[in-house]
Parts: sequence; C-alpha cells; structure tokens
Amino acid sequence: MTRAVHVVIRGRVQGVGFRAWTQHQAELRGLGGWVRNRRDGLVEAVFAGPAEAVELMLKAVAAGPMLARVDSVEASEIDPAEAGEGSFEQRETE
Repeated sequence: MTRAVHVVIRGRVQGVGFRAWTQHQAELRGLGGWVRNRRDGLVEAVFAGPAEAVELMLKAVAAGPMLARVDSVEASEIDPAEAGEGSFEQRETE
C-alpha cells in the first residue's frame, strides 16, 4: 500500500546537513518526494512509498542527523498523487 505524508520538522534543523541527510535516508528506503528548508527556520518534506518505509522514515527524521536537534515532527497524510513521482529531491528554500 502506498502512503504519502507532508512533514514539518522543528528544532535546530538548518545548517546541520539535514536536507542532504534526509535525501540519503529517503533514497535508502526507496521513497519518493522532496525536502526543503523554509525561510522560517523549519524543514519541510514529503515522503511517499510503501507504508512501512514511510513509517520508518518518520522515525528517522524524529531522531535526525548527528548535529541536529529535532523538537517536533508534524506529519499529515496527503494523496500519494500529490507527492510527485519517482525519485527524492532537495528543493530550493521557500
């Protein structure tokens, strides 16, 4: 079953390699979607793929890379068609 989630991550998540780490983790799990920094200091992402892999990705971003401090992860279900297709990419800050 395919699952897609839109995620907003709060904490010390910019300037610590969070986007590159997230892309790598998503690719390891075979997920599609994207990640980007936001001007308000948060990181935003979409993860799409097998439900179990998405759940594991949510747990991974809750821990974050070594230099990050994740205070919260807000995830909301979205239509998998909204997630885009195929690969996982880093997007420009918005």
